[in-house]
Amino acid sequence: MPLNPADPDFLSALAARLPKDTLRAPEPRYLEEPRGRATGLAGAIALPRRVQEVSIIVKACNDHGVPLIPFGGGTGLVGGQLSDALPAPLVMSLERMNRVRSVNAQSNVIEVDAGCILADVHAAAEGAGRLFPLSLAAKGSAQIGGNLSTNAGGVNVLRYGNARDLCLGLEAVLPNGDIWQGLSPLRKDNTGYDLRNLLIGAEGTLGVITAASLKLFPQPFAHETALLVVPSPEAALDLLAMAQDMVGEAVSAFELMSRQALDFLAETMPEVRSPFTNHPDWFVLLDFGLSRAQAGNAAMETLFEAALKNGLVSDGFIASSSQQREDFWTLRESIPLANRAIGSISSHDVSLPLDCLPVFIEQGQKLVEGFGGLRLNCFGHLGDGNLHFNAFPQKGRNKSEFSHLSAEIKSAVHDLVAQFGGSFSAEHGVGRLKTGDLLKYADPTKIAAMKAIKAALDPNGIMNPGAVLEV
Repeated sequence: MPLNPADPDFLSALAARLPKDTLRAPEPRYLEEPRGRATGLAGAIALPRRVQEVSIIVKACNDHGVPLIPFGGGTGLVGGQLSDALPAPLVMSLERMNRVRSVNAQSNVIEVDAGCILADVHAAAEGAGRLFPLSLAAKGSAQIGGNLSTNAGGVNVLRYGNARDLCLGLEAVLPNGDIWQGLSPLRKDNTGYDLRNLLIGAEGTLGVITAASLKLFPQPFAHETALLVVPSPEAALDLLAMAQDMVGEAVSAFELMSRQALDFLAETMPEVRSPFTNHPDWFVLLDFGLSRAQAGNAAMETLFEAALKNGLVSDGFIASSSQQREDFWTLRESIPLANRAIGSISSHDVSLPLDCLPVFIEQGQKLVEGFGGLRLNCFGHLGDGNLHFNAFPQKGRNKSEFSHLSAEIKSAVHDLVAQFGGSFSAEHGVGRLKTGDLLKYADPTKIAAMKAIKAALDPNGIMNPGAVLEV
């Protein structure tokens, strides 16, 4: 079936079946990429309040061949939430479906609508004395439905896993409009194909997630947080291994950062306090979430002393208060904002086998600098192999002067990632910006299977067409 625009006749017929204010004219906030790198089109914006309304909308789009783009918090960085290449799609935001349906502290399960803001899920869990550990810089605006649709990662993957690992069940509307009631709190359910994990990470191409049952965890009894100077990324990996040997899974986060990150912060966000008088070449943010039995043993001090003795660290700061811990995390979470202020020429969200990271960073830095002395800001979630590996113009130059190099730099970096057996997309997804990369680097058998699944579930091709798989 050819795709058709959400024209006035279609919208009028659909509006008659929905509450009065469900459809509205397009607004810029639904059609802009967060960094201003792309804009989209829409025939209208749909804002349902209930899963039954989502079902009506999806079925109407399927019956009339109207492309449908699910919209979460709008924080995605790979263009999955907008398109200017489709015939006036219907953009559907679930922002009105934002209830916390239930919290069960005994079962460690929280059930939420897909439009719930991540920070609100955190607050609901904390109110029950529990922890929902998915955390990322956009937590104040990112929605759970989008987090699951992109299989979001963030800073706590090392201990708790990606969004996929934190989800027990889903409610979703399939491309034909049928509602799948899969909100199971069960940890074990071996009853056929795993539709939940098929929808997670599918970026809205196989259906619309409308609610989720999520795992909760006991809150750590105490936190110990430090910024530690390391001589190299290789030493950072040895430090990670030492920390895990000491406190096991209490290592909640292990973030690698470089001198360039601090230089960018000083250049664009001087209000963000850095404890370093002289910027080190490499340093890590290390966070322990300790149980009652582990607390009070000065685990971070013990680690620092052992690491210092073994030449793995040369200096550092251990947070002595909750405010200092917050300041350390503010520094880490401000790096993407500083990057945006500088303006990257080419940004890369990659993952690699841990043992390959040091050599990749060394070769990748030489590669980026080889493009006329560009600056590299390499930082990220070292504990799970995820690096943000971004190229920037020299100080005083504008990224527009180098825009003609963007595609060449991206291809060179992703080729290097592939040589080390890594992935060109660690946690942001494929969206529309990386569909060519998927075709280039993915196993052909995987691509064929993905296309077969798409054709089976969405034969009319109305669900977020052009995202993940090219149309």
